[in-house]
Amino acid sequence: MDDRAGLSWRWSRFGLGMLFAVPAIVVAPFDLSLAVAFGIGVVPAAAFGMPPRRRSRAIIPVVGVLSAMALLLGSVLAASPVIAVVGVFVLAVLASVNATRGRGGQLLLVLALPMTGIGLSFTWSPVTLGFAACIVAGSIYAWILMLLWPERDEELHPPPPVPRGRAMLVYGILLGAGAATAAALGFLWDLEHVGWATGAVLLVMRPVRGQLIARSIGRAVSVLIGALAAAVVAVLDPADVVVGIVVGLVIGSACAIQESRWYLVPGFTTFLALTLIMSTSPEPPAERFVERAVETLLGVGLALFFGAVVPSIVSLLARVRRRFSA
Repeated sequence: MDDRAGLSWRWSRFGLGMLFAVPAIVVAPFDLSLAVAFGIGVVPAAAFGMPPRRRSRAIIPVVGVLSAMALLLGSVLAASPVIAVVGVFVLAVLASVNATRGRGGQLLLVLALPMTGIGLSFTWSPVTLGFAACIVAGSIYAWILMLLWPERDEELHPPPPVPRGRAMLVYGILLGAGAATAAALGFLWDLEHVGWATGAVLLVMRPVRGQLIARSIGRAVSVLIGALAAAVVAVLDPADVVVGIVVGLVIGSACAIQESRWYLVPGFTTFLALTLIMSTSPEPPAERFVERAVETLLGVGLALFFGAVVPSIVSLLARVRRRFSA
């Protein structure tokens, strides 16, 4: 049982998050879009948390490199809608089956696979390469800062249990079907950000139903709040230096609440992503807010359908069949 508080806040982690955000705050007065990109670059480190031992903190740049490579893979797949849909399905099945092989396999499932889905929103270009480089640079910068933090004795929370055998294959097929459906609808409807709904499916779905329901509610609520906050900032149109400070506060807060049981990180990442998009887009903030909200709800809905409704229907049909064959 997870005994963590629903909402947990650590001021020491907030201070660490503000240090993560220093490059973004410094660059903001000169280039706001680059500043927000730097901010997004350190989010994986802020959301992942700081391991108690310095030696184990080397996982942070690994997370950054893995996130960047997965994002670039998604941008390559996005060049062909058919390959993207089939590729997301196959990768979901492979990652799910491989998740039983330890923490490395689980990292591929819960981090690399969703980043690949999110990457469908990008095209292979120098801008995408630069964004991926910001993620890697941010993770390395965050890791160096973490090395300065003292070690501590702390009981680590074990990762959620992963079902074994055939259960993960079935889960992988359902996960792949949900993500592939989201990607197919995104391409069919010509959505500007195909990866938002696809990424939502891959981030929300879990093999344990209780986790799925909690993450669905948490992601939907936090994304709506983050999108609304970004729209408000865009409407107010403050000076770039003020936006840089706000980005720093957001990163600091994402780091401070990392140990919370509630699924809050999507709200912070949504704020940063939409702030980046709105700073370079002529479209009105309200349109971006609605776009982000609708596509996220689409992804959450597909995750609930393939993760909860379909298994329930299959289970019901199996019981009916056994009853009539008895």
